[in-house]
Amino acid sequence: MALWHSSSEPRTEIPPAALLPHRYRRKPPHIYSDEEIKKLLCRAQQLPSAKGLRARTYTTLFGLLVATGMRVNEAVSLQRPDVNLDLGILYIRRTKFGKSRSVPVHPSTVSALKKYAEARDRIFPAPLTPGFFLSERGRRITDCMARYTFAKLSQQVGLRVPAKGHGRGPRLHDMRHRFAARTLIHWYRAGCDVERELPKLATYLGHVHVNDTYWYLEAVPELLQLATDRLIPREGRP
Repeated sequence: MALWHSSSEPRTEIPPAALLPHRYRRKPPHIYSDEEIKKLLCRAQQLPSAKGLRARTYTTLFGLLVATGMRVNEAVSLQRPDVNLDLGILYIRRTKFGKSRSVPVHPSTVSALKKYAEARDRIFPAPLTPGFFLSERGRRITDCMARYTFAKLSQQVGLRVPAKGHGRGPRLHDMRHRFAARTLIHWYRAGCDVERELPKLATYLGHVHVNDTYWYLEAVPELLQLATDRLIPREGRP
């Protein structure tokens, strides 16, 4: 943050990089492109599925993470009563840090969730669990199942290097980073007061502190540049 501020205030003192030992460094997020998301969802639609549910489940789940920036454990923990398709609201119950929140979703997302729910209910009219997202066996899918399926699909479309297990590369959690970064970029380009809007995004994402949302300003180069341009008037600008 000091380095960023120094671009507008030369007198800013920047602490030495090695001042504090064992600094924790957050892994830079991978901001998925629209093309990468399209390839991933198209491949999810091709998942082998004896009952015709597996492909629908993961396509809808991954699409929901793209559209809302939810944590994967929040999505797979959704109960049917938590998904209010009449109001277009998802209720997230006491997840990370014990926080609960309501997540409004776009009508297109509501439409996709309705189609999934209708297909799921045809296949499992008497489910064994109240979970919203179900496996081929009619049970709630788990966080581990979702991450493993994502990793294998990512390898198949070239986002990760082929490996026996998960391998290395972009993570499912990066869907959340994509949502946050794209929202902030949209606000900057629209001329919004981002400082004023940030608490809204923090609440929507379920961040405990708005500082967690500020992190994207320095983690995503395009955002850092947009923030810098906002602080420093362009040459010739009154």
